[in-house]
Amino acid sequence: MTTPHDRPARFDVGVVGAGRVGAVLGAALVRAGHHVTGVTAVSEASRERAAALLPGVPVKPIPDVVAGAHLVVLAIPDDALAEVVAGLATTGTFTPGQLVMHTSGAHGIAVFESAAERDVVPLALHPAMTFTGTAIDLERLHDCCFGVTTVDLARPLAEALVIEMGGEPVWIPEDERLTYHAALAHGANHLVTLVSQSMELLRHAGVEEPSRILEPLLSAALANTLQQGDAALTGPVARGDAGTVAGHVGLLREVAPDIRPTYLALARATAQRALLSGRLRPSAADPLLQLLADEEDDS
Repeated sequence: MTTPHDRPARFDVGVVGAGRVGAVLGAALVRAGHHVTGVTAVSEASRERAAALLPGVPVKPIPDVVAGAHLVVLAIPDDALAEVVAGLATTGTFTPGQLVMHTSGAHGIAVFESAAERDVVPLALHPAMTFTGTAIDLERLHDCCFGVTTVDLARPLAEALVIEMGGEPVWIPEDERLTYHAALAHGANHLVTLVSQSMELLRHAGVEEPSRILEPLLSAALANTLQQGDAALTGPVARGDAGTVAGHVGLLREVAPDIRPTYLALARATAQRALLSGRLRPSAADPLLQLLADEEDDS
């Protein structure tokens, strides 16, 4: 049996951006048998990351990384993507038939419009995972879905690249790309804020290891929600226990006023979802929603 490293590399790959995502995906492509010929790395942290995950790969300026590569990976901030694509197109750095992939969740392939005359093959492959920028991410890719958007003819190629990196391709239509990304950001990024606030309150209550209390609770809540959706909801809002919620809000006003607006907003959203899904009776929902409205007016 042969391994990817026993076979000739199929693509020469240029990685623009040795951030947490770019360096890891570059390493994943190397593991799949491709050859990374160059990487850009500006900061000291990115140079160290490139050295660790892409040993022996030369650090070059962007035009040198892109020129001659069969596959270009643009792992750069969302707001810089259009400008970089336009610059590389204007200077003639892209070559006809070149595969150009970006890792942005919010963008589809419309961001490549400025390079249309260069006849590149546009690929939007977004890994739905939070990255550490270390080798541990390579193993996490095996449980990771990638949001895939490209032209119809390139879809089999795009999905094959995702599978080679260890991920699972999930097709996202071009006009739904921002909705897809908003869903991921709302769920993952805001979860960090929510859990951090919960840990802060537990420390205020004298708990030395908040994670010990929260990990089994949150793990169960996440698993139940992924399986059952709104039916997994429990707690005082779902029960319509306005007295308990009022107690929480009053406490937060005194000990954590910065957390109080988050609690109010999420309690209102939770009550509305519980009401619509039939978990909360209208007779119980009315006083609860009125309480939350009054508290928000006082904010």
